[in-house]
Amino acid sequence: MKIFLADTEATLRLGITLGESLTPGSVILLEGDLGAGKTTLVQGIGKGLGIAEPIVSPTFTLINEYTEGRFPLYHLDLYRLEPQEVAALNLESYWEGVEVIPGIVALEWAERLPYKPDSYLSVSLTYEDGGTRQAELTTFNCVINELKVICND
Repeated sequence: MKIFLADTEATLRLGITLGESLTPGSVILLEGDLGAGKTTLVQGIGKGLGIAEPIVSPTFTLINEYTEGRFPLYHLDLYRLEPQEVAALNLESYWEGVEVIPGIVALEWAERLPYKPDSYLSVSLTYEDGGTRQAELTTFNCVINELKVICND
C-alpha cells in the first residue's frame, strides 16, 4: 500500500493512525534516507499511544523506551551499527516480550537488521518531487484493513 504524504503533518497523522490501531507486540521496520520522516512517523505513533513525553531519535542511545502510553513504545535506531553489532543486541527480546512489557517496537534503519521478527509492518519512506514524501507499507504475517494493522504471532 502506497500513501502520499503532502507534508510533515501528514507523516505525523499517519503515525497517529498507526499508534491508535496497532496492538502490543507489533513491530514496525522503518527504512528511508536521512530526513525522510522516520522519526516523525514514530512521534505520531507515540501520540496515537497517548505518550506525552517528547519522542526523539535514539541515534546515539540506540533504544528509547516510552512506557506511559496505553502500552509501551520501544524506539530503536540502528543507523550507527554494523549488522554483527546489531545481532549482539538480542533485539528480539523486544518483540517477543522477553524481559520487557509487550508494546510497539519501531525500528529505524531496519535494513541493518540481520534477522526479522515473525510478523511485522515494513514502512519505507521516500522523497518525491516538490518536497513531498511517500510511505510504502508492506506487511509480513500482518493485515492492513483501512489502516488497522493486525499481526499474527
